[in-house]
Amino acid sequence: MDSVCVIGGSRYFGRRVVERLRDEGADVTVVSRGSAPVPEGVRHVAADRDDEAGLRAALAGRSFDVVLDQVCYTPLQAASARRVFAGRAGRYVMTSTAEVYDRLDGGPWAEDAVDAGAWPVRPELPWRDPGFLAAHYGEGKRQAEAVLAGRPPFEVVAVRTAHVLGGADFTGRLAHYARRMRDGVPIVVHRRPRPATFVSHAEIADVLVWAVRGSFTGPVNACSHGQADVFGLCDALAAAGAGRAVYTVGEEVSPYSFGRAYALDNGRASGLGFRFSELGAWLPGVAAEVVAGVAEGRVAGCA
Repeated sequence: MDSVCVIGGSRYFGRRVVERLRDEGADVTVVSRGSAPVPEGVRHVAADRDDEAGLRAALAGRSFDVVLDQVCYTPLQAASARRVFAGRAGRYVMTSTAEVYDRLDGGPWAEDAVDAGAWPVRPELPWRDPGFLAAHYGEGKRQAEAVLAGRPPFEVVAVRTAHVLGGADFTGRLAHYARRMRDGVPIVVHRRPRPATFVSHAEIADVLVWAVRGSFTGPVNACSHGQADVFGLCDALAAAGAGRAVYTVGEEVSPYSFGRAYALDNGRASGLGFRFSELGAWLPGVAAEVVAGVAEGRVAGCA
């Protein structure tokens, strides 16, 4: 691993990945539209990944050992990436999601529960419509994986990430709970909330760096050991001083209240050598960070 192209990755845990790769001696190039500065010592190429001609022109004459694609959400983006990076990259790592299992319930699910290589691809769907894409996030990721997996011109890895917590609560979802617990506002949940697997922002960065440096291919699930439901998350926030949680059952549920299980099996990645942490080892620290951020007005929380 000498040269790495990171598409996206200038914010949140993506920035941590870029800094790790740089510090380990890789020649890192970040491709983004330039809305956020890249770390010192990293090349920046300003380009919109949805403008294939512009991306090709911006990367003219460049080749990479590995591409890490942090922002591939649709089969159209995956197909464009195949064309642009064919012949100029040896390995392609896509940051995918636990949402590829969104048609399943139960688990924990291993990677073979969703065979991306056999998944139907429908490029004619309105993937460029933000509303459609938001409503079909898991399907977009499945089809993107399918495009990359079909007779790829380079090695392909899809890192299927669990729900990411930490990193100043960049989604605002834990802060949603902390604010309501502080203010005594009821938290809307399912009648029977189901558990999910999670990963810290630091650990998912480690997984992605490991995937970039590896030689394996195919999908790998990334989650800490252990599961939690919405009640367990609120218990962690309460222990950190957020206050007492008051629950009510309704349809417009809070984030991380799930009507079906979101559990991943991390056995493949573990067998390939990645050592995952225990959820209980880092969740209290993340909860304390969120509670402090809400108290100081640094973390706003989602709606």
